[in-house]
Amino acid sequence: MLSLPNPTVPATLDGTILAIICLEGAIALARIADNEPPESRLRVSIDVGQATIHPRRDKPAPLITTAGAPHRAAAFASYMESNFLLGTEEGDVIRLTHDGAIAETLVKTTNPIVSVDHCMRTGMTAAVDSDHVYLKRIGADALKHRDVENSHLEIVSLSKDGDWIALAAADRLSISRLDDSVTSRREIFLPSVPVSVQWSDDDRWLACGLQSGGFCLVDVAEDRSSIVTDFPGPVSTVAWSMSANALVASGAFRIAAWSMESPPLDGDTAGALATGRAGFVAVEAVAAHPTNNLVAAGYANGQIVVSRIGAPDQLLVRPSGASVTALTWSADGKHLAVGDADGNAAIVTFPAQLFK
Repeated sequence: MLSLPNPTVPATLDGTILAIICLEGAIALARIADNEPPESRLRVSIDVGQATIHPRRDKPAPLITTAGAPHRAAAFASYMESNFLLGTEEGDVIRLTHDGAIAETLVKTTNPIVSVDHCMRTGMTAAVDSDHVYLKRIGADALKHRDVENSHLEIVSLSKDGDWIALAAADRLSISRLDDSVTSRREIFLPSVPVSVQWSDDDRWLACGLQSGGFCLVDVAEDRSSIVTDFPGPVSTVAWSMSANALVASGAFRIAAWSMESPPLDGDTAGALATGRAGFVAVEAVAAHPTNNLVAAGYANGQIVVSRIGAPDQLLVRPSGASVTALTWSADGKHLAVGDADGNAAIVTFPAQLFK
């Protein structure tokens, strides 16, 4: 375990390196691969045939420190296969390599960068300060996309195919095509400050979690949207499960999930999927497994579980601790990265046979 205050945990697209970013802006990198994987510590008793995983003997691989980085991280994203983008309070967007080196500055401005994103398919990077949007394609100069008036920008998100850009501001969600940002622009006014934005894998849907509880769901293909309310807490994370064709959200007293065969538009609850067990503690973070019909959930009391979407059964990963602030699966689904409010960061590695 690593003690760092309030970390978030993005990973490289190739699944080799995890970035740990603290609330005060410090950065550390960790190798995702386990030097003592659970399969190597699996023991089966001769008498009853029960399998147990023995404790590790050695320490995990040491953290990778960032070299020559006086910058304070304000935003972070995966970049290309094995790099990261770092948006700084000084107004720069910097490429950070997998070995912790500062490689280059992609965007340079005078205001703090509040959000960054990168589209692997098109090589496009998007970054925002409070009032401006900057775009940078690999091999080209950075350009200012547009200014935003009368609203404070919070989040930028590029669609998986790179055709669309979503801008979540303090009071609205703006979605537009990058090649025709004026005629295709859609503005949806929000009842609360946005705290999370996620595109579905097919780019048809966009979900935007809200600070006041609830989320905005947008059907981009059909130009429809709806605000889903009645959440007791902020929807700090939303996630899409491709295998279950489902949307999952935090902010309720159980894992909130809906089948996208019957999406929760205009009050329709027919697609609700009862997932995990209901209780008295709010879910603070969710992460959909990349290949299986599973979701990891972290609670305000530190508990972490893995549940099958639409089923009550759940696997207890951690019974208690500080409030869970971040969950991220590796691309192969073997590892789950965890961050909590006490500054603990960990990588949980699951044996291959567990999810068969």
